[in-house]
Amino acid sequence: MLHTINKSPFESSTLETCIRFLQPGDPLLFIEDGVYTVQAGNKFSDIVNSTLKNNPVYALQPDLEARGISSTTEGVKSVDYEGFVELVEEHQVNSWL
Repeated sequence: MLHTINKSPFESSTLETCIRFLQPGDPLLFIEDGVYTVQAGNKFSDIVNSTLKNNPVYALQPDLEARGISSTTEGVKSVDYEGFVELVEEHQVNSWL
């Protein structure tokens, strides 16, 4: 199952809720304001690093660029819209809104 998060972790508890339901191997994709989660060196880096041990973590590149985020936590993969579509085609989606 592909989990998508579009809310900033600074304003929402969506990240913590999602992590409770994340199964090993489930990809996690941050979009919109959710990309603030993967910005390198912030207070959520430990959660992202822990998640990366068992799950692939992605961030939508256009959303990173729109928010001026140039450095992400090591191991987070950026995807363009085509990559986003590929993830959606490969997995059932659970959107954490």
